[in-house]
Amino acid sequence: MTDDRGPDPSGAPAAPREPRPWIERIALAAIAGVLALLFGGVAAASWVGGELFLAVMAAIGCLMTLWVGVLTLLRG
Repeated sequence: MTDDRGPDPSGAPAAPREPRPWIERIALAAIAGVLALLFGGVAAASWVGGELFLAVMAAIGCLMTLWVGVLTLLRG
């Protein structure tokens, strides 16, 4: 049987996936928010310091972290 984790090599049926509790979703999204703020700070400091490549990479990291935080809240 297959699911989004791939085939089970033992052939046993996969356990049904249960969503995370809301408190856990909120906590994980808050952690992602803090990390996104840190990435944003690095991006801003790099931009001001003239390190454009580092600024772009940190901004991408910020956006990706925010994306994962939002998905954590929505998908569970």
